[in-house]
Amino acid sequence: MNLNITHAPFGDRPPVTKPIPKFLAEVTEEGIRELIFVHYELIKDSNIAHLFPKDEAEFEMAKKHASDFFIQICGGRAYFNENRGAPRMVGRHAPFRINEQARNTWLELYKPILMELKEEGVSEESIQSFWNYLDVFSLWMVNTK
Repeated sequence: MNLNITHAPFGDRPPVTKPIPKFLAEVTEEGIRELIFVHYELIKDSNIAHLFPKDEAEFEMAKKHASDFFIQICGGRAYFNENRGAPRMVGRHAPFRINEQARNTWLELYKPILMELKEEGVSEESIQSFWNYLDVFSLWMVNTK
């Protein structure tokens, strides 16, 4: 697997390819929720914690929203659209100062979780497709030099 982080000029927004349907089939909705919840718990103790809600109830809601989004992106039910409307993630992230370092931290925190999925039997092809989505999607969120 190649879990390298793509570097691009500020403001570059290359085309995003959604994860293959096999990722959701192998991981399941509940597995995606667990993946996101674990990621958010790692964020709490990271240098990007300030970008996330401090209030525990709001933090838990952010986990749910992120899980809903990723389930939808991976081909599952459109929970995010049903509960929050169209994703418009660039706009939703605009109030936060997200620079390349924050993006890199966000991505790095996914790596051990994805490696654990591999150990649990999720195919490298599926994990790679999810990583490729995260890598490019996160370029779109960088809004601060």
